[in-house]
Amino acid sequence: MAHLLIVDDERSICELLEISFRKEGHKVETANCGEAAKRRLASQVFDIVISDIRMPDMHGVDLLRYAKEVSPLTVVILITGVPTIGTAIDAVNFGADRYVIKGDRLLDELRPAVQQVTENLALRKEATYLRREIRRLTGLDHIIGTSPKMRAIFELIENIAPQASRVLITGESGTGKELVARAIHENSARSKNPFITINCGAFPETLLESELFGYMKGAFTGANENRRGLFQAAHGGTLFMDEIGNMSVTMQVKLYRVLQEGKVRPLGSTEESDVDVRVIAATNKDLEKEIAEGRFREDLYYRLSVIPLHLPALRERRDDIPLLVRSFLERYTKSMSKKIDGIEPEAVRRLEVYDWPGNVRELENTIERAVALETGNRITVDGLPDRIRNHFQETVANASGNGHGPVLPADGIDLVRHIEAVERSYLLAALERAGGVRTRAADILSMSYRSFRHYAKKYGV
Repeated sequence: MAHLLIVDDERSICELLEISFRKEGHKVETANCGEAAKRRLASQVFDIVISDIRMPDMHGVDLLRYAKEVSPLTVVILITGVPTIGTAIDAVNFGADRYVIKGDRLLDELRPAVQQVTENLALRKEATYLRREIRRLTGLDHIIGTSPKMRAIFELIENIAPQASRVLITGESGTGKELVARAIHENSARSKNPFITINCGAFPETLLESELFGYMKGAFTGANENRRGLFQAAHGGTLFMDEIGNMSVTMQVKLYRVLQEGKVRPLGSTEESDVDVRVIAATNKDLEKEIAEGRFREDLYYRLSVIPLHLPALRERRDDIPLLVRSFLERYTKSMSKKIDGIEPEAVRRLEVYDWPGNVRELENTIERAVALETGNRITVDGLPDRIRNHFQETVANASGNGHGPVLPADGIDLVRHIEAVERSYLLAALERAGGVRTRAADILSMSYRSFRHYAKKYGV
């Protein structure tokens, strides 16, 4: 629905239009003179202004000109009981969107005009939303994983998505916090409304405030028009606030107030407006430690973390690596039009052993690089970065028990069989420590029971 300002020196006209459009679900405010209307326009953002042309203190065309100056996207509809060709020409020249004659059919003329503007606003918001989505969808198309930890995440998303509670997502960089926030939004009743994201660490304090809460013309140098903030843009939907731990303490106070009262006040305005937004925050920091050291407010922490959700690092769910690799391969071979039909099992083994400090994002970049550089029809070990190959060799050396690195026999070594022997020895050691209980042994080795059973069968354990 739209936010309307009705301006007419005849109170009966204001009351008639206010009652009618409120019944249709619009938010309506009125002003009985041009100066009062200018004060409203200076402090709030309206979708539509419906103004009389002839008023004692101001001509409607002058109000039109002012409205377009402070808020160019606001639609202005002029109404008059004494139509003249000159007034109509002025109205068009200064940007009036409609020109309606007062009379018995005033409401019948205005209703379709307001309805059309409302539909156009919805289309414009949807187009803005889609453009934002295209720019921001740079990761997985959906969350991928079948490991026990990821199945638990999926179950939690399914349970919390229909609720209106705020969510605090924690985890290392690159674990997919925005993807999880998006999944929560898309499985909620707000899914048809905007999902808007902001990286709180990417803005200085003053700019972050104007981005979140909006501003009025003249609020600061360069504020040449009224602008909605992201809270208002996300009304009815979800606002994802990434890197919330990087927000200054001053901004934390202002955010807490918005969350507590459900109202925002744009910079330079004396008016507050209600906002209905579900906030999902994310951070890679330990906020409890930040609170203890005085860098994060405890009251804001409890406002944000109604439902805490922690994402595991990729090294904690290695079983998902082959599935992720296959998904990335399909994506990048298609986007680069490369004829690559797979990846060597030995290359996958290298990827499974690596610790992935950059998590899923680092794995995606690794596969993209491998696809881009591959000249054959299959990704090989040689197509992987040095850091991954070197890590694998160090792991093998440490597993051999020689802290100074592997000692190769003069006639070489069968590396595959050697690694298999090392893997088998670890399976046996884990079983011994677990007292023969396979599920415990799988936990010791940070693998799923299904994977443990697979390797146990493979090595005859």
